[in-house]
Amino acid sequence: MTDYFLDIEYNNLTYGEEEVNFKEFECCTFNHCDFSQCVFLAVTFIDCVFNDCNFNATKINYVALRTVTFNRCEMKEVNFAMCDKLIFDITFNYCVLDFSKFYTLKLKGTSFVHCSLIAVDFMSADLTEVVFDACDLYRSEFTKAIANKANFKTSYNYTIDPTKTKIKKAIFALTGLKGLLTKYEVVVE
Repeated sequence: MTDYFLDIEYNNLTYGEEEVNFKEFECCTFNHCDFSQCVFLAVTFIDCVFNDCNFNATKINYVALRTVTFNRCEMKEVNFAMCDKLIFDITFNYCVLDFSKFYTLKLKGTSFVHCSLIAVDFMSADLTEVVFDACDLYRSEFTKAIANKANFKTSYNYTIDPTKTKIKKAIFALTGLKGLLTKYEVVVE
């Protein structure tokens, strides 16, 4: 039996390992909450907002994220690839997602705004029309990803091999060309 919570605001809570399991949250807001000890199982978030929350190293296996927004959250080393893929719809604003994994996920149209995405695994992900707005993509991996029409214009520190990543009609700034030519050892000044 799943517990259901609607339109509730949660503030300054620290959740234990199994505390949110088998629960469904809809139209809820979480402010300054700590989920870092959680091992999620059968949890659903629908139309929820997380503000200034800690998800560092959280095990989010079997979580449904349906129209969820994360603002200023710490989310290092989180494996999003294990999330429920049905209606997977997320937005990240001013978040730290370093060393996280989005391997094989369909992220079409997702927005990453002013995020730290250092060494993030986007391998084989569908990044069609994804917006990377002012994001640090240092050492992020895009091999076999589909990044058609993705917008990298204001982001930086990325290295993308156009022979291993589909980037048709993707948008890049002139200053970012170096990240597309690294493989060729070309000097761009």
